[in-house]
Amino acid sequence: MSIALLLSLAGLALVDSTSIGTLFIPVWLLLAPGPVSVRRVLTYLGTIAGFYFAVGVLLYFGGSGLAEVLGGALDNRPVLWGQLALGIGLFVLSFRYDGKRGAGTGRVLRWRDRVTAGDSSQRWLVGLAVFAALAEVATMLPYLGALGLLTTSGLGVPNVIALLAGYCLVMVLPAALLLGARVAWPRLVEPVLARLNAWIVRSSGSMLGWVLGIAGFLVARDAAVRLELFEMLANR
Repeated sequence: MSIALLLSLAGLALVDSTSIGTLFIPVWLLLAPGPVSVRRVLTYLGTIAGFYFAVGVLLYFGGSGLAEVLGGALDNRPVLWGQLALGIGLFVLSFRYDGKRGAGTGRVLRWRDRVTAGDSSQRWLVGLAVFAALAEVATMLPYLGALGLLTTSGLGVPNVIALLAGYCLVMVLPAALLLGARVAWPRLVEPVLARLNAWIVRSSGSMLGWVLGIAGFLVARDAAVRLELFEMLANR
């Protein structure tokens, strides 16, 4: 288990911590008037982390089985060149989401209305967490990148399971820290949360661009390494 792998997973988990389900909704829950129910917010965070973990385990074993069926097909140079093109395409596409077109803002506002209109019961929070996670399954690019790193790492199943669990914990860690600060220093933290909420609404489009850019870079870099492009450039 290399330090590079751990740092890559931690970086991807922190990128994942800025999604609607892992940051936006917790901020809106913490901005609700009155004292914060720690148990309810932790129920929400635990549900979304558990959902991600379960999806990760299923995708990891499914991906490993698919890799065994395909054999070395994924290492063929035409496939790798296609992967490189896909990564570069995602990276270029990320510049379209510069935050100036309002891309994603309407979706974020709809989520905020849904959260603030709820009754914050335990059952409602669990349902909200599952619904948010399901809505993000198709766009969890950092998580898919992390699963790709784990699939090709050669680690045993216990280590992979432990790293997946650690990834999910790091993913909800910023929201958990905000919860602790909100409980300990409510008057100090509430203005910070309000500014964070304004930043979320204002920057939602550009944040999607960052996710696409990082995912595209990682996909392209993996293909370039396996194609030995860096070695070819260094030897020129």
